[in-house]
Formats: sequence, structure tokens, C-alpha cells
Amino acid sequence: MKKEEKQSKGKSGSSPFAKQVKKQITIRIGQETLAYFRNLAKETGVPYQKLIDSYLADCAATQRKLQMKWS
Repeated sequence: MKKEEKQSKGKSGSSPFAKQVKKQITIRIGQETLAYFRNLAKETGVPYQKLIDSYLADCAATQRKLQMKWS
């Protein structure tokens, strides 16, 4: 296989180990929630998807439960 063909099959700069650690999914997120994380990404310089992943990972690690009260 030629070098150009190998490069076209994967994302440039992507880690060969990423598929072992992360699972790509489709999720629906509210516009306001997404705007919050995108603005936070601009402030911190961290990509918004990494921020969302980090927040959810922290919730899972600390066994945080969502507390909602319905009126």
C-alpha cells in the first residue's frame, strides 16, 4: 500500500490508540448546553468535546447522581 493511501484511511494526527480508549457515539445535546461547553472551550483552550468527556468521566468516577425535582 502506498504512503498516500495509508494516510487517507485515517485522520491526520489521530492516535492509533484512540479507538481502544474512546467510543464514538451520537448524542443529542441541547443548544444552550452545547453553547456553554463551546464558550468554556474558547476560554480554556480545551476542545469542547474533551470538556464534555472530562465532565462526564468525573461524574462517573465520583458516582455523581443527577438531582432533579419535578414541579
